[in-house]
Amino acid sequence: MAVHEPPFVEKYKAIFQNSADQQKEKFPMVEVMIEEFELPLIDLSRLNHGPSERQKCIEQISEAAKEWGFFQIENHGIAEELLKKLKQEQRKVFHQPFERKAESNFLNLSANSYRWGNPLATSLRNLSWSEALHISLKDTSKMDEFNELRSTIEEFAMRANLLAQRLAEHLAQNLDTLHVHTLPRCLASSLTILCQDQVGGLQLKKNGKWVSVKPNPKALVINIGDLFEALSNGVYKSITHRVVANEEVERFSVAYFYCPTYESVIESCSKPALYRSFSFKEYREQIQKDVKATGDKVGLSRFLF
Repeated sequence: MAVHEPPFVEKYKAIFQNSADQQKEKFPMVEVMIEEFELPLIDLSRLNHGPSERQKCIEQISEAAKEWGFFQIENHGIAEELLKKLKQEQRKVFHQPFERKAESNFLNLSANSYRWGNPLATSLRNLSWSEALHISLKDTSKMDEFNELRSTIEEFAMRANLLAQRLAEHLAQNLDTLHVHTLPRCLASSLTILCQDQVGGLQLKKNGKWVSVKPNPKALVINIGDLFEALSNGVYKSITHRVVANEEVERFSVAYFYCPTYESVIESCSKPALYRSFSFKEYREQIQKDVKATGDKVGLSRFLF
């Protein structure tokens, strides 16, 4: 029977052998006792009620973005059946034999679309026990063999795109210092919509401590990104987060990243600005440089005045 999992143990053998703290750090999640926390859950159907209820919902979204940088949403307009189908098709493709997934033309996607582990890991601290498919929407038409996966991704992406834009508009509306009638393209670029299962593993760093997010497979998780923090001049928070592996159960998730063009300029909406202006291209290049040098993303601190 073909093996579908990447050869993590073989890949990281030298790291395990060379780590003096192997037993202590075998799983990063045991470094401290992790408290479980339930993210704010926001019912978006309230946006369709009267003006007062609508404004309360928008304020709840804004407060969650300020306090946590993460929140959950329900009644978001993406059908449960579509999300269920997305998870089913995702499971099918990841359960293909590893040798096939590792082929350069797997799914006819761009090179390096399939990724696993962290090739730059030098210690257990930056080891990644995961595999992922990074799919650009311009490439989905090439996925001839997995037609169901392609059509499901395209429908999900279309609906997630509309949802991300709507959320970004509400967040912009509730910034006292930003008065716009149309949303700047780059402002609608820094949200992540996460569809996850019941396994859990998402952790956020709050007040210097890691807290574990209680999974809610019926809700979508919204993550404020670095660009939105810079654009809001630090009002909304991009929170450090990670996903820890479960030793016994596979975890599946789908993340939709709403990204700007590389030429988009990110500039704080109020003065004095915390961050200097920078392009999305410059941001991406800095992230890649930091990951290569340190094994981790440094983030917005690189762009502070």
